[in-house]
Amino acid sequence: MIMVNIFEAKAKLSDLIDRAVAGEKILICKRNQPVAELRPVPVQRTAPRPIGKAKGTFAIPEAFFAPLEAEEIEAFEGEVTFPPIRTKASRVAEEGPGRKRPRKPKRA
Repeated sequence: MIMVNIFEAKAKLSDLIDRAVAGEKILICKRNQPVAELRPVPVQRTAPRPIGKAKGTFAIPEAFFAPLEAEEIEAFEGEVTFPPIRTKASRVAEEGPGRKRPRKPKRA
């Protein structure tokens, strides 16, 4: 990693960019304190990723396709394990015996 001050980076910017494209990382400093890093931008993929590269590297066992037992199905579809989170109802629209409506101002 190369460290350069801002003044030197301004003077040699095109050279530093060439070095960054070649793979070097350049640390730009202000009064010998790092403030920025100049590094190459990763190349964007232009073609789609090929399909089937992992073919033959693993095998799916036959047990994967076997039907589930009743206990396992019940575990997936049975009653809820955790109770749902209950939120307090908004009291803004509620009217009850203890709540009074605001009075309308009288017209003169």
